[in-house]
Amino acid sequence: MIVEERNYRIRSGKLREYLALVQNEGLAIQQPILGNLIGYFVSEIGPLNHVVHMWGYADFEDRTTRRQRLSEDPRWQEFIPKLTALIETAENRILLPTSFSPLK
Repeated sequence: MIVEERNYRIRSGKLREYLALVQNEGLAIQQPILGNLIGYFVSEIGPLNHVVHMWGYADFEDRTTRRQRLSEDPRWQEFIPKLTALIETAENRILLPTSFSPLK
């Protein structure tokens, strides 16, 4: 298993709008295609207006296939400009679990 961690800094004053958009529209498109949503988080201490979401995949090939399907989905193509208008910066990491991690 691998975990994709996506970190977004949301434009000041737009966090509620971003979260509502994801909850009401985005996840209905993403979750059936991407599958394993591990969690969706906001920062409470430290840099403000940060969102972190994590998705689990069997391996990098599984992630590549699923992300490709999402990017080709017409609903996602229509949705993504609404989302990106609210994002100031984006960062992405692929995390590999250790041998003793509960998520393997």
